[in-house]
Amino acid sequence: MTGGGARTSTGHAAPGRQRPGADPTPERTDTAGPAGSVDPVRAAWTEYLAAARQLDGVRRDAATAAGEQARSVQAAREELTALRTRLASQEARLRERGVPPISLVPTPPEVTEAVRAMAGGPAAVLAALRAARGRADAADATLSARGLPRLAAWPPRLRNLLVYGPLALLVPAIQLALFVATGTGAASVAALVCGLPMPAVAFVAGWIGVGRLFPPPAGGRMERTARLGALVCLVPAVLVSAGLLLAMLAG
Repeated sequence: MTGGGARTSTGHAAPGRQRPGADPTPERTDTAGPAGSVDPVRAAWTEYLAAARQLDGVRRDAATAAGEQARSVQAAREELTALRTRLASQEARLRERGVPPISLVPTPPEVTEAVRAMAGGPAAVLAALRAARGRADAADATLSARGLPRLAAWPPRLRNLLVYGPLALLVPAIQLALFVATGTGAASVAALVCGLPMPAVAFVAGWIGVGRLFPPPAGGRMERTARLGALVCLVPAVLVSAGLLLAMLAG
């Protein structure tokens, strides 16, 4: 049979002929590339993720630094406001004591040194203001010494001894004077009896005197050295009272 299409003797179509209208077999495409090569799309995505992580880290660091800087600026403003108030009060007190106004104005070298110390940003400014507050505290302690600026700088034990000591010796001195003047009379006995509670009175008076003469700086703690004061007020009174009692018994 010759119609329709050429066939072999076995009835199959000839290998070189195709049916009219039939699509050819689609060819296979492979996007993976040759063996061992890197997919450019995957590599670009990996680089993008790494860059995004790095950018996020930079953003977080910048936000943290900005927050710390804002806190430093706020703290510096508060410190500056409080320091200005204290300096104004100190200036008024110094003028009342006769300090010339020209001595209260900073010199150009001092201004230059202060500007250099604060050139490092808000953190450096805050540190400089806190250092200035420490110097203001020392100045307040000196100004509050009520005429005893040198004694205010002494160690608390030695300084307070100047207050407790005279008060502790006052009553024993009166007792000795009465005994020498009257002997073992009624006046000496009365002085001895009345002198028994006087160490407590001397201690209380010394406690108040230390607070009045040597007030602490702003925000500081009062150093009254209570144990030393009690010992100083008690020992002379006990020794003098015991001596007078023995002298009276012997007389």
